[in-house]
Amino acid sequence: MKVVRFHAPGDVRIEDAPEPTPGPGEVKIRVRNCSTCGTDVKIWRFGHHHIDPPRVMGHEVAGEVTEVGAEVTGWQPGDRVQVIAAIPCGRCDQCRRGRMTVCPNQESIGYHYDGGFAQHMVVPAKVLAVDGLNRIPDGVSFAEASVTEPLACVLNGQELARVGEGDDVVVIGSGPIGCLHVRLARARGATRITLVDLNRDRLDMAAALVAPDATVCAAETDPVDAVLKLTDGAGADVVIIAAASGAAQEQALQMVGRQGRISFFGGLPKDKPVIALDANLVHYRELTIVGANGSSPAHNKAALQLIASGAVPVADLITDRLPLENALEAFDIVSRGAGIKVTIEP
Repeated sequence: MKVVRFHAPGDVRIEDAPEPTPGPGEVKIRVRNCSTCGTDVKIWRFGHHHIDPPRVMGHEVAGEVTEVGAEVTGWQPGDRVQVIAAIPCGRCDQCRRGRMTVCPNQESIGYHYDGGFAQHMVVPAKVLAVDGLNRIPDGVSFAEASVTEPLACVLNGQELARVGEGDDVVVIGSGPIGCLHVRLARARGATRITLVDLNRDRLDMAAALVAPDATVCAAETDPVDAVLKLTDGAGADVVIIAAASGAAQEQALQMVGRQGRISFFGGLPKDKPVIALDANLVHYRELTIVGANGSSPAHNKAALQLIASGAVPVADLITDRLPLENALEAFDIVSRGAGIKVTIEP
């Protein structure tokens, strides 16, 4: 079979590999779609401290069960499935307290285990142990199901930021995650959603798909001034930074209103993780600042149902479909921001 395998920063190869065999507690799937994200591009360029190469990449996986290992019950060949990416241990204190997104023993598909940029993949027993293999509902395509994992991360972020009915929401960053934030905020009852980006072309492409109530190109207009004008000076209820930008995080503090919530959804570069924060703004305006780190198995189940119900449409966000042999082209599209969601179809 063909795989996309990481060997070293800048060295990702399309290679032949033997088909894997499921062991006890494992399930083998025929991968039908594995979508890409910015993390794949970062791994391609810089590697990752959790990856011991060579490693098959890809963590936004949907496919069809072809074989089940010993001791596996409830699954059979032909079942259509979506696979979680982040695998909590399910046993530590954080997991027992329901905080699976911050499990200190967390492992990941495409990092610790071979991932979905392959024609066939074995789902580890640890995934099944935490109920991380999900049946794809009828009417949901494999491509749509592959967007479950990023939507699950977005759902975690909006739950932490308490996005809800009547909120005035600003989303900074118009990539696939920003688009999913707009769609989910709408589904959760936000009254007005403003999408902000520095890149005019990318902003216009995203806005044409997800139809925010307002857009702000931060290269042309001061985004803080723009948001304050849109809100008659009150500021937004929620600001979500879906970009790796310290400047955007600092701007969020200036554009959020009293008792507002700020989500630091995008992590910052490891060499520049520190921002300037006016603590008095947080104090006197009673602001809440939250991080968001991945998703739990429960978030994946909920996200898949949001897609299936039509509450959060994702099919139109998939702008590019490429075969496995063109994976490096897919990474290039993502790195240039030339598409929204780019999926690989092995």
